[in-house]
Amino acid sequence: MQNLTLSWQSAGGTSAVLFAASYAVRRTAWRPEWRPEWRPAVVSVLREAGTLLALFALWQLAGHLSVMSTDHALDRAEWIHRTERQLGLPDEASWQRAVLPHPWLVRAANYYYAVMHFGAMIGLLLWVFLRHRRRYAWVRTTVVLVTAACLLVQFIPVAPPRMLPENGFVDVAVQYGQSVYGGAVGGLVADELSAMPSVHVAWCVLVAVAAVRISGSRWRWLAVLHAAVTVAVVVVTANHFWADGIVAVALLLLAYAAQWGGSALLRARRRPVAGSEDAGGPVAAREPVGSQG
Repeated sequence: MQNLTLSWQSAGGTSAVLFAASYAVRRTAWRPEWRPEWRPAVVSVLREAGTLLALFALWQLAGHLSVMSTDHALDRAEWIHRTERQLGLPDEASWQRAVLPHPWLVRAANYYYAVMHFGAMIGLLLWVFLRHRRRYAWVRTTVVLVTAACLLVQFIPVAPPRMLPENGFVDVAVQYGQSVYGGAVGGLVADELSAMPSVHVAWCVLVAVAAVRISGSRWRWLAVLHAAVTVAVVVVTANHFWADGIVAVALLLLAYAAQWGGSALLRARRRPVAGSEDAGGPVAAREPVGSQG
């Protein structure tokens, strides 16, 4: 499969161009008779696209800036697989063996892994930006927080299951010529030793949660189906262990908690203090935030 993923250089350069274009559109002195009501929308689109591409560039680059040696990446993967067996989790290799006799299913899983990861996220962001603008900042910030958290963990190299053939795993993407790793023109591609945690799982669960919370349509349940299919796909293609997904979901919950906590703190700071001029009474000494129970 041809790798259509942008290199970190391409993504970073494009991000810089978009930020520059956003600034130029915002600062340009327009003639009054033109009345460019569309300018704020254009500025927002350019800025948000630049932000997401910058995040993507960091993701592409992070795998090559590991803080630990890659020599033990396979050992860490072995430990994860062994620990999962001790905890009684289903063996990912047995799930993969169930689909190996069906080439069409394997090819479909490889394709889903390569395409839907970004496709679903881009679709979600466009939908929220165009149809539910007031909710966009929350969704975008969640994407940034959980992806950044995943990148921090990925500084410790961990190999994916497909690099453990002695444990019964098969690299089906290579076997069918559908690997998304390698072959990118002009730069690096997503690092193969960044399996822990699974950004695929973090994003698909985020897409499902956002769709269910924001939309009232019955079609929103397709996002939940997408999450379930993605989890199955990353397992049967031997790209991730169960543990990779569990850690990813935990980081997503932390991202939500950080936003909820931040929002609560902002509301507390903005709340008028009883007895102040804003409340119609004499000015009272302001108590520290959080002191009122």
